[in-house]
Amino acid sequence: MAPTKETEAGAASYVLDAAKSRFQVRATATGLLSAFGHNPTIAIRGFTGEVLFRAQTPEQSSLRFALDPGSLAVTNDINEKDRRDMERAMKEEVLETARYPEIRFETSEVQATRLAESMYRMKLIGKLTLHGVEQDVQIPCTVTVGEDSLRANGEFSIRQTDYGIHLVSAVGGALKVKDELKFQFDIAAHRGAGSKPAATS
Repeated sequence: MAPTKETEAGAASYVLDAAKSRFQVRATATGLLSAFGHNPTIAIRGFTGEVLFRAQTPEQSSLRFALDPGSLAVTNDINEKDRRDMERAMKEEVLETARYPEIRFETSEVQATRLAESMYRMKLIGKLTLHGVEQDVQIPCTVTVGEDSLRANGEFSIRQTDYGIHLVSAVGGALKVKDELKFQFDIAAHRGAGSKPAATS
């Protein structure tokens, strides 16, 4: 998702930087392996997007991003065979990445409170498209704006069945996950070309 060449008046454009960000999913395990603390943690490594931030009217800011479900990787300290089995089940049976090669989110509303100089508490309300299904999602986060950078961190949850995803097992049926998935993120972004600085005074 490329940054816009011309930003809207009064808005600064920031491009998401996956290499400098941390974005992960935590699932709660059930089944035989749950007794060993095998709660899968999955890193989201491939995503792009853009923030349009308005310092004077932060509630008029926006976010859109797209992520590649094929970039998801299990980060638990487990043997390689189990890791491959979990990643195969996740991509082929859960997310069906061949049919649904992209996950998207775009804000429709933003709620914002200024906490301090260049720091805001925000709630991003919008549409998450996952597994071919679009649902309303609310993402609370803390946003810190620098001269040429923006950082957002927070967490939110979804239920897989809300997106038509069937709960499946892995590792020969010894590992199953509960419906709820918890997303945690610390996203870095840098100002896009041609964007004006976000004035915070």
